[in-house]
Parts: sequence; structure tokens; C-alpha cells
Amino acid sequence: MKKIMSYLLILMMIPLLFIIQQGVAKEWSESQVLKNTIGETIELTEPSNSIPISMTDRNGKIFAEEYVEWRQPLPLESIPDLIQQLFLISEDQGFFEHKGYDVAAIVRAFAVNARSEDRSQGASTITQQVVRMRFLTTEKTYERKFKELLYAAELEKQSSKDEILEMYLNEMFFGNQVYGIGSAATYYFNRPLDQLNPAEMAFIAAIPNNPSKYDPLRHFDLTKKRQELLLSVLSTNGVITEQESETWKKEKILLNVKAKANDFNMYSSYVLAELEELIGHSEGFTASIAASTTQSERQLHIAALKKRTADVIADGIQIDTALDPNKQKHNETYLSSLLKMKNLQAGAAVIENNKREIVSIYGGKGFRKGDFNRSYQAVRQPGSAIKPLLVYAPYLESGPFNENTPIDSSNICIGSYCPTNIGGYTFGMTTVKEAFQHSHNTAAVRLFRKVGIEEAFNHLKIFRFKNITEEDFTYPAALGGFHRGVTPLELASAYSSFIDGMYSPPHAIRAVKDNEGNALYEWNNEPVRTWSPSTVATVRKLMEDVVLNGTGKGIRYTTTYTGAKTGTTDHYKDLWVAGMNEKYTTAVWIGYDKPASIQHLSNQKIHLRAFNELLYIPK
Repeated sequence: MKKIMSYLLILMMIPLLFIIQQGVAKEWSESQVLKNTIGETIELTEPSNSIPISMTDRNGKIFAEEYVEWRQPLPLESIPDLIQQLFLISEDQGFFEHKGYDVAAIVRAFAVNARSEDRSQGASTITQQVVRMRFLTTEKTYERKFKELLYAAELEKQSSKDEILEMYLNEMFFGNQVYGIGSAATYYFNRPLDQLNPAEMAFIAAIPNNPSKYDPLRHFDLTKKRQELLLSVLSTNGVITEQESETWKKEKILLNVKAKANDFNMYSSYVLAELEELIGHSEGFTASIAASTTQSERQLHIAALKKRTADVIADGIQIDTALDPNKQKHNETYLSSLLKMKNLQAGAAVIENNKREIVSIYGGKGFRKGDFNRSYQAVRQPGSAIKPLLVYAPYLESGPFNENTPIDSSNICIGSYCPTNIGGYTFGMTTVKEAFQHSHNTAAVRLFRKVGIEEAFNHLKIFRFKNITEEDFTYPAALGGFHRGVTPLELASAYSSFIDGMYSPPHAIRAVKDNEGNALYEWNNEPVRTWSPSTVATVRKLMEDVVLNGTGKGIRYTTTYTGAKTGTTDHYKDLWVAGMNEKYTTAVWIGYDKPASIQHLSNQKIHLRAFNELLYIPK
């Protein structure tokens, strides 16, 4: 009976054995194919890691950092030998002998794991760990482990040992979104790696073994114990003496965790917008967008520019800017305190006259990173603040005119368009000076018609107002009546042409550099003659008179020159002042995001008070 049962059992096992045999044969066949074609099928490409970007102010101090992961890759020669030995001895003592994997270690691990269900015993070389970090997942399966061995062998063929070790030290995870030994030094001790003492180096080297368990911010004592273990391992292997080991174990470890630089978000948000503009200008995207004949073609070029900008940022860059931190802080503090009414907002930009650089940006009360930045995104009708650019300067350019030239300020109608003056006042013959000083609308429309709409707008082309189109070629434009309008930064930029008659678009970015300090992008705009010297002199006199005797009374005259032009739109929905002193050119807008009357604030001259502070010169 027993024999019969044995035969029956054997017969029942035959199908199972056949299935197992087929599975083994298939696995063996696939592994041989994979092994034979490994060089052709595995492409060991560089990982797409996002490197931090930083912004520096005019003094070279970092004021903003943008990163999801903190990375600071270092060349191997910049990594101290002690650090290299800490990882070689503790992780892979046969690193320089094996071909990517250690067969003896694998056999040992397999034997241990065969007796355990959790497969906790590892046998990964440094090369295998690099492969896992770069190309594979961290799942603990034999299939993934097999791929890991093949990738490791290929990596050893394509790279030198020093290159692999450099990859390893730069890509290890140190917890808290920190990757690489250089980043760990600056993050946990706020110092470069080469400025750490041996005890500190061993301390951060303890983290990657288990970044959660040895997170020094949560489990400092555990990290310290592993640091001491590593120092003992080094002394046991003759890398350091036992005395050095004991001395370094006793040294006190004081963390100095790096705080992410996050100052002046109003300014840094504009810098990122200008970066896209700079890349577009430098690499031809801007020209392609302008030459697009269809909306879909235009969108394709815009999408390509945005992708290129994202790629540049991901590579890690340093952006040197013209930010004046004292000026920025002063302007933010004062303007925010001035906007006391709920939901009242403002946008402003300040340009330094000598270099035509943007030194300060005001994006709005309560501004936070990612918010709508009113300095360059708030498009509003400029009211009479556009008159110097669109009416008076073009008029002065059209003939031998000056501030004393007589003009008719009486009522006027062009078809059904009949503009009125502020307060409904009527005037007769006046001078250019009087009409400008008190912002006579009727005179401005007459001068605009005399110059000609197209000729007047031709003078604006150089300033590249993004939202002014041929739709705006109408007589109301003389009074700032555009379909959309301008931004505070655009208006300030255009007014900078009245500094000396030359125009070069003002910028915040001085240079964009890679992580080695090599220049990638710089603006190279050449100044262009915009207004004749006589026109500039006259407009400056007119704006000065506004401050002394006109609608700008209340503006402080604190330098050798101060000039401005005010602007108000229908029902006092927008208050503007644009102008300059010897140091700065600026424009400020005050109003509600959802337009509503603020006439009482106009009577309180809130816009003039804001303008005063924007022209303030820090000591």
C-alpha cells in the first residue's frame, strides 16, 4: 500500500516539476539574452536632479534660494580623504578590486536571507548603491537585485572607480531632502565640507546608513553612537590611530542647521520672471514668438521657452542682481503701513538712474511667494501719467516748442468724443507749462491730435509696453484711456528715458552663472537715443514744476532735482505718480484689485506720500 501511495505521489509531482523546470529554463534564457545584450540595451544616462538656485544682492549676499532638494555636488578631489575612507571602510572595503559586485558577499547574504523571510541581509557594493540611486528602485526583490548586478557591471565598464565614488558621495541621501556629502555639511553645520573637523565629518557620514533612524534633528543620540562606531572601524582598519578615534569621539557636536534664504519675495519673484525673458532674448525664443504667424505657433514657442527656462533652473544657477536690500526693506515697510484700508493695494518699481538697474520692487500688501505681483503684473490704465510719454515729449519733438509755447486749453470735441478737465473747469489760451502743471485734458488731446495718433504711438514702441495695441490708437489714449493699460514697472522704465534722453530697458539681473561661477547669461542692451536733449530738458522742467506748483505739491524736493507727473483715472479708481530725483526713477500705482473709487485717498495725497518714500535715499 505504501509503495502504491509513493508512486501516486511521484506521478502527481511530475506536472509540478515540469512547470518548475519550464520556469527555470525561461528565466535562464531571458538572463542569457539580457546578459548578451547588456551593452546595447542599458543606457546609463545622467540623472535629472534639480540643483538649488540662489540669488545675490548688489553686495554679493544671498537673499533668496529656490530648491526642493538641497544639493551641492563636489568633485572627488574636493572631498577630504577621511570622508572617502569612512564610506569605503564601512560600506565596501573591496571597492577597488571588484567589478561592480562582490560574489562572496552575495553568497553570504543569500545564505542568511534563506533563513529569514524579511531578506534583511544586504550585500551591495558602492557601485550597486549608485545604480540603485540612479537607475532602479529600492524594492527588495530578487528580480530587481539581478538587474542591479547587470547595471553595476555595465557602470564599471563605462566609468572609472573614482567617477563612481564621486557619484556615490554626491548622491547619497542624508535626510531632510539633503543629497550628497557637500550638501550635508552646509545643511547641518552651515559650513563647507572642507571646513568641518574630523568629528563632524564622521557625524554626517553616520546618516546615510539609515537616514530616518540617524536623522540628527530627531535622533541626535543615535547619530552620535553611529559616529563613534565609524571612528572605531577606522582605527581598527589602521586609517586613524586609536588615540585620534577616542579624541574625536569626545568632541562636542554642535549643529547649525542652514536656514533657507527667503528674503524679499517681491523682488525674487520678479527676478524669476526676468530670467525667462533673458533666456528668451539670448537664445532666440523671443524673436520666434514675435515672428509667429498663428496663435498655435506662438504657443509652441512660448512652451519651448518655459521648458528651456525650467531646464536651466534645474541645472542649478546663481543669479546676481541689482537688489538694494536697504531700499527694498524700507519700501516694503513703508508702503505696507501706508495701505491701511482693507484690500487697498499698490504696485511700484524703483530704478537706479546711473546704471538703469531695478533696485526695488513692491508687489503688494501682504505679499507672499507666488502671489500676484502688482509691480509687473498689475495692468491698469495710467491716466494722465502717460501724458509726458505719449503727448508732451512727442509734441516737443515735432517742432521748436518749449514750456512757454501757447496752446489752446478750451473745450474740444472730436466727433462724439468731448473730454473734460478735472473738476469740469474750462480754460482758454494757456502755455505748455500751465497745461502740464495742472494736467489740462483738453490741451493734451489737442496736442495729441496735432502730433498725430500714429506718430505719437511710434514714440512708445521702443518702450515695449506689452498690453498696448493698435486697439488703443484712439484720442482717449492721450488721457491714459487704454483698453488694458500699463504696469508700474513698465511706466517707471519708460520714464527713465527722461534721465538723459537715452533708453535701455532697466533690469534686475546682472548675470546668471552656473555652479562653477561661469557666466551663462547677461543683458547686453545698448542705450538708444529716444528724445532730443531739448525735449528732455523741457520735460524735466515741466515735471519739476508739477512738484513745486502743480498736482504734485506734497512731494518732497530733497535733492538737486525732483520731477513727477500724477495720474488719475475715471472716478478715482487708480492713483498714479511717476517721476524721478537725481538718484532714482520710479512709478507707483494705488487702488483696489477690483476697481472702486478712492477719491478720499486722493484728497489725502496717499499716492504722493508713497512716491516720497520710493525716492528716499538710504544712508
